[in-house]
Amino acid sequence: MNPKDRYKEQDLRRLQMFIYLVPVVGFFPALWTLYRGQGDREQRNVSRLAITLSFAWVLGYLLLNAGSQASSSLTLPLLIMSSLLTSGYFLVNIWLMVRLWQRKSLRLPGISRLGDRLP
Repeated sequence: MNPKDRYKEQDLRRLQMFIYLVPVVGFFPALWTLYRGQGDREQRNVSRLAITLSFAWVLGYLLLNAGSQASSSLTLPLLIMSSLLTSGYFLVNIWLMVRLWQRKSLRLPGISRLGDRLP
């Protein structure tokens, strides 16, 4: 195999990792990668991170919206917190994409450790 093919393969792997970090949509290819046991170690770590972030966002979003419907006095604050959570989720994913583009580490304190426990 000549070196050019190897570089194209690395670029393809990085492109796949970018897709994993796309908010909401990237959850499905990341889950598929882990389910099939494909990819190298770095791809699996990014997949775990994307899945952990997605689950945390969905859980927080559902709980905040359920709380806003259950309590009439806290409706507005909980909906504002829900929108801040969603904005934070999107910003973290974009920030991770920038770090991937810069070829820096994609570890997040606490979240990456939790993601490492996924099978």
